[in-house]
Amino acid sequence: MKNSFEWLLGWRYTRASRGVSHNRFISFISALSMVGIVLGVMALIVVISVMNGFQKEVRERNLSVVPHIQVFPSQGAPQNWYTALTQQMKTNPEILGAAPYMSSPSIILQDGEMVSIQVEGIAPDQEANVSQVPQKIIAGSLDALTAQSFNVVLGVELARKLGLELEDGQFALGQTVTVIAPEVDETIAGVMPRMRAFNVVGIVKSGQYQIDSNFAYTNVHDAVSLFRASSQGRVGLRVKVADIDRAPQTSDWIARNAGMAVDTKDWTSFNKEWFSAVKTEKVMMIIILLFITMVAGFNLVSMLVMTVNEKQADIAILRTQGASKRSIMRIFMLQGALIGGMGTLIGVGLGVLLASNIGSIVRGIEIALNIDVLPKGIYLIERMPSDVRVGEVLTIALVSFGLSLLATIYPSRKAANVEPARALRYE
Repeated sequence: MKNSFEWLLGWRYTRASRGVSHNRFISFISALSMVGIVLGVMALIVVISVMNGFQKEVRERNLSVVPHIQVFPSQGAPQNWYTALTQQMKTNPEILGAAPYMSSPSIILQDGEMVSIQVEGIAPDQEANVSQVPQKIIAGSLDALTAQSFNVVLGVELARKLGLELEDGQFALGQTVTVIAPEVDETIAGVMPRMRAFNVVGIVKSGQYQIDSNFAYTNVHDAVSLFRASSQGRVGLRVKVADIDRAPQTSDWIARNAGMAVDTKDWTSFNKEWFSAVKTEKVMMIIILLFITMVAGFNLVSMLVMTVNEKQADIAILRTQGASKRSIMRIFMLQGALIGGMGTLIGVGLGVLLASNIGSIVRGIEIALNIDVLPKGIYLIERMPSDVRVGEVLTIALVSFGLSLLATIYPSRKAANVEPARALRYE
């Protein structure tokens, strides 16, 4: 009965009281507080989901062509060291595939245009086991990268930089480009830069600008031939794993079970600065958007204080009827909890609904206003990405509700300290 009495009054004070202008004003402030909580929770869920979507989109596009794990041997390893290691890795169900690989920074020269690039030496017949490069070819073929052919497949943006795109949008395959190694050769005539002519036999489009504008793929044997005296001229393994989030643990397993000294590096270290920046940006965005909910919490405090001042006579009567200070506190804490809880639930519902359909909503805005929210030349994606994560939604809901409860403490204590005699003196 005691709990029912507290719940009844808490719910009654939450609703609008018709016929009394002052009560209606308090109810209006109460509604504003709830709207503020709804907007804060909704904005947090939508913004964080969109940021998650962008991060996931970039990560997936990167990892579709970038190794999940790289493995390189120590100096003095036998020439075919990776054959035994590949067999050993087949015993780990987390590892889906491995293929020979090497990589080195270089310079490419075409018609006087010099561009810094990253040469990726791959085994074309095994590349499909570790990446989606074969599926990303938009012109030519990866099969043309045979050993000793000195053929190359360029990223689409790199090909455009070199002037290989024709007026009809096709690419001039068969053109010759010169790749210059970062080391030099000492000859009788003196020090000469090591360079080699490569035939362009294909174009790849990963959807990630940094990769499409810098990467050039050739056969791993041709890459070793070009970088033979380079510290980069070691053949390694590129490894694909089932769970990219467990790549660091799988990388450690490879190092422990290789049977020889190897250097391993997982994808989280390739773009460590970028992922750290995104994480920091995400945290700062959460803090900024939390201020919306905090403002709604201050509105809730103001509303409850006004309610306490307006209901002092009611509080005094309840105290004279035997209600304890704790019961009075519970009444107003329940009122604030109801407002905060309903605002949080509505905000979560609207936030998840908007975040789940943000791509269609943004597309509708683009069509209606004839604008490009995401210019394809910059972002290279067609729809606004979104990734709603249950754990983050629950965290946002709990934080919002917790702030609402904190906002009720001061007004509730103020109500509990009302003196019945003084409150009823002029009633």
